[in-house]
Amino acid sequence: MSFRTIKKIIPQQPRHWVGNAFNVFPAFGPSSFTQELSPWLMFDYAAPKTFKPTKTRRGVGKHPHRGFETITIAYQGAVEHHDSVGNRGVIGPGDVQWMTAGRGVIHEEYHSREFGSTGGVFEMCQLWLNLPQRYKMHAPRYQSIVGKDVPVVEVGDGGRVRVIAGSFGGATGPALTFSEVELWDLVVDGAGGVVELDVPEGHNVHVFVRKGNVTIEGEELGHQSLALLN
Repeated sequence: MSFRTIKKIIPQQPRHWVGNAFNVFPAFGPSSFTQELSPWLMFDYAAPKTFKPTKTRRGVGKHPHRGFETITIAYQGAVEHHDSVGNRGVIGPGDVQWMTAGRGVIHEEYHSREFGSTGGVFEMCQLWLNLPQRYKMHAPRYQSIVGKDVPVVEVGDGGRVRVIAGSFGGATGPALTFSEVELWDLVVDGAGGVVELDVPEGHNVHVFVRKGNVTIEGEELGHQSLALLN
């Protein structure tokens, strides 16, 4: 068995606001929209942040997407979505929203009305995934994936892998994809835990550290940093 080594580390990037709801770290940094990350395009992570109750909608108003997919994972709080083809939904902790823009869609996203009225801690991330050329004009599609439908595979020393897309350890993620991609959400309990992940040959591999620190082949990654593997 051969192990992937680190090709490049993208350190924690400066935060910026997307609308008035999402205070994000652009995890891919200057490598966003480059071939070395393909087919992934962009990755924004909103670290835990406390919001006070409000009657004002916090979010991003109507804006267009075309030719790619957006994947939103909620960790704390709730995200509400509306789009121009009639899809709408709310995702909460552990849930995933997988939106295929395809030939084009206008959508908007906000803190949910309930979360806005109560306030609290908000944490989420959003990835953009390119569509293969032959699917860029596909009809828009919306997948609302609840956390209980995401299989969890135990691995290594206290590790748990949520398989959102692709396959791992005999489990297949619920997301329907146009590209052969894996999206795994990994938690390792306790310091010193060791896990080994089998990844498909020929696939680009990126590791983002949401919380804590991770060591890969002797190199340490801090929180909100990302490693591109060879």
